[in-house]
Amino acid sequence: MTKSPAPGETTPRMDAAALNDFLARAFPEADPAAMPRVTVVAPGRVALVQSMASRNLRPGGVISGPSLMTMADTAAYALMLAHIGEVAMAVTTSLTIHFLRPCAPGDLHAEATMLRLGRRIGTCDVLMWTEGRDRAAAKATVAYAIPDGASR
Repeated sequence: MTKSPAPGETTPRMDAAALNDFLARAFPEADPAAMPRVTVVAPGRVALVQSMASRNLRPGGVISGPSLMTMADTAAYALMLAHIGEVAMAVTTSLTIHFLRPCAPGDLHAEATMLRLGRRIGTCDVLMWTEGRDRAAAKATVAYAIPDGASR
């Protein structure tokens, strides 16, 4: 039996392998090679990477806004699940994104950091880049609703 963390505590309940397995089961129609992959799970933090293909590029040869928003949402979902467990019906309630610079083609990295994990809402920041963390292409703030009955 898993111990529920104290309020404000951000002890992970799932590791990277468990999250990747869950995402594959939750989205069975997705091409596994095109899915973001969770690489790091730590207290209050996850990191993901996704190979970007030509279908992810917009005119001008940079990664499209919808691709960046999808990565931000996936990183936030992974972060919430890492800390609340397999709660498939945790859903996005808001996503605000700031595009900081054109995102060059390449492996897209995302780092999600928990701002607050409450009983009903979890909020995090997501930083995304391809050229190095110090050259972030976008930053998002994402909130997730946690369903009634989800144990923390």
